Amino acid sequence: MPDVKYYYFPVKALGESVRLLLAYGGQDFEDKRISEEDWPAFKPSTPFGQMPVLEIDGKAYAQSTALSRYLGRKYGLSGANAEEDLEIDQNVDFANDVRAKAATVEYETDEELKAKKHVEFTKNVYPELLEKLDKIIKKNNGHIAAGKLTWADFVFAGMFDYLKAMLRIPDLEKKYPSYQQVVDAVYTLPKLQVYIKNAPKTEI
Repeated sequence: MPDVKYYYFPVKALGESVRLLLAYGGQDFEDKRISEEDWPAFKPSTPFGQMPVLEIDGKAYAQSTALSRYLGRKYGLSGANAEEDLEIDQNVDFANDVRAKAATVEYETDEELKAKKHVEFTKNVYPELLEKLDKIIKKNNGHIAAGKLTWADFVFAGMFDYLKAMLRIPDLEKKYPSYQQVVDAVYTLPKLQVYIKNAPKTEI
């Protein structure tokens, strides 16, 4: 078994999917949670000056979606053919688009503009995106793509708490029960239950 280290901040956000996939694959790994205080010193050693970083036998790899896709292939969570893989990539990109739209609001530094954008996006942007995502999941039997468990579900489940925080909709799964279906499809897996029991508790 390879020597694996995983570097990310002590949060879920965009890094949790890789932790979940490693746990699903039964891969022992060092879960290196880098604090904000330690980040500036660690940053120059990363491939692109950002995290997450997955180190396999001393070689570092980066980009959260690329890492998740790689582990999905490795652990049998990809599509059955090129078209299913395309659908998975497409829907993961869309889910990330929803999160990115909300992030542009939450990371706005002008508080007055931030408040205005939140009102505008909550009324005119988020509903359409969330409805589309809801339809996608329902069409795929409670999954993000291909009508089955794939690495896309791990991406969504891993960032779900972060997504809710970005949208400022803490009860998002109440309005869209399909979202909870995806989360449950991942977190109820036996190996993931073990991971949850032993992993440090994080909010988002």
